[in-house]
Amino acid sequence: MAIKVKLRKKAISGGRLSLYLDFYPAIHQDTGKETRREFLKMYIFEKAKSTLDKQHNKETLQLAEQIRQKRENSLNKPEVYTAHEKEQLKIKELGEQNFVAYFKALANKRKASNHDNWVSAYNYLEAYTGGHLRFADLTEKFCNDFKEYLLNTQSKKSNKKKLSQNSIVSYFNKLKATLKQAFKDGYLHTDLNARIEAVKPAETRRNFLTLEELNSLVKTECNNPLLKRAALFSALTGLRFSDIQKLTWSEIYFSSEDGYSIQFTQQKTKGVEFLPISEQAFSLLGVRNESTDKVFEGLTYSAYENKHLYQWIGAAGITKDITFHCFRHTFATLQLSKGTDIYTVSKMLGHRELKTTQIYAKVIDQTKREAADKIKLDL
Repeated sequence: MAIKVKLRKKAISGGRLSLYLDFYPAIHQDTGKETRREFLKMYIFEKAKSTLDKQHNKETLQLAEQIRQKRENSLNKPEVYTAHEKEQLKIKELGEQNFVAYFKALANKRKASNHDNWVSAYNYLEAYTGGHLRFADLTEKFCNDFKEYLLNTQSKKSNKKKLSQNSIVSYFNKLKATLKQAFKDGYLHTDLNARIEAVKPAETRRNFLTLEELNSLVKTECNNPLLKRAALFSALTGLRFSDIQKLTWSEIYFSSEDGYSIQFTQQKTKGVEFLPISEQAFSLLGVRNESTDKVFEGLTYSAYENKHLYQWIGAAGITKDITFHCFRHTFATLQLSKGTDIYTVSKMLGHRELKTTQIYAKVIDQTKREAADKIKLDL
């Protein structure tokens, strides 16, 4: 037999009417006893005179009716439908939460340079949304509109310039990553990220050193010998600055069969890597200390240290715009130019996808083209 639930009123003090639910037949309470009544702890005015009192009565009765309807549904519908309703209610509640705040929380979990990049992406999202956007309002149109905003907005670092293409790629990818995580966490009931196209990165020329230039640097003194050893180590291993900086002696291994190797966790991708290294690379590490000690203790990244790097490059007679990361590019391009297959180079660099490594193959092709064009005859 279906249980009927009616909304009723009971007179109380102050000219008010207390609202309660009347069940027929009676229902069982958690205590095991039966009851016909459930007071809502809500009241209306019996004789509403002012506009405020009338508005109070109207809103309170509407809310009480919603409660009555849900209560009747939960008592009479099969459990499978009640569970479905609960799930829908959960989705609705999550949809009311602030996506921008969720994005900021994810940004705060990031570390080092990746954290700074996430914060920059957050700043543009906050500027575009005003700091508040419900999950329920996230649509393909919003994402594409935000993409257009990034493509046309001015850089916060320089009001006269637009954002660089690669900055736009990075910031929009942060949005896509957040959408992906939100879907996993249940804030979105559709995988919106999968339906949004990423921004295509601009083709960039990656500067690298030739073997002759690298040997010139070996013979050139640097005001910071630690920085010099670390840079040459990067050129011989392909390791990023962040991975070299945090490298400890416990991650350096030697086997009579396989030689020297490094087993470490990449700072950027968090992937666990096994990387064989040459004896020359090992010779740059210096004297072995305690297992928990850093191999390149004292290595820091700053404008001051970069000054030493640029002076060293210049003293070697190299006019290219070379940063520390270019030593990683140098490793990749030299390996490919010496015949190492692209799959092996990709694994040694710790790339997750082969297409990331293919840009170095393009560099090699361009270098070959430039070399071919150097020989000119008077025809």
